[in-house]
Amino acid sequence: KPRKLSEWAGTWQSTYPLLQSGALDGVMAHKAKDGTKTAAEYKAYYEAAYKTDVTTITIKGNSVEFKSAHGTEKASYKAAGFYIRTKSDGSRQVRYKFERTTKKGGAPKFIVFSDHNFAPAKPEHFHLYAGDDGFDSLVEEGAHIPTYYPAQLSAREIAAEMTGEADAEYDE
Repeated sequence: KPRKLSEWAGTWQSTYPLLQSGALDGVMAHKAKDGTKTAAEYKAYYEAAYKTDVTTITIKGNSVEFKSAHGTEKASYKAAGFYIRTKSDGSRQVRYKFERTTKKGGAPKFIVFSDHNFAPAKPEHFHLYAGDDGFDSLVEEGAHIPTYYPAQLSAREIAAEMTGEADAEYDE
């Protein structure tokens, strides 16, 4: 179902700095228990997957503010529909598309949210794809999945959510 940008309202933090600092090493060890990859191999995979310069995103109404070490960019966006995709394993995902309405500035022209919801709902986290070349390059599956959690969560709380262990013993 169609969704409004305001459903992602709030301030969100990137998981990339947490991964770089070692705060998610316990998550990588947890993933390694499946035997598919070592913790180091998972960390290398997520190093590429989570990589982004945007450390914080703040959403208010139709406005999105992107903060990075290079500065802050802000723009207004309008809903541009959604895209349903079927993955190779048969599961489905929905990508919610928004187009910048602000004429000038360095904020991306197109942003796409994937938060594992198929209808209006408050997300626990989301993946944000952004660019200036149109939606086609942003809606398909890829290995790059910049991921954001609520800014008020600690690294320990994010690790617990990622592993499904509410009382996880991970260093912050």
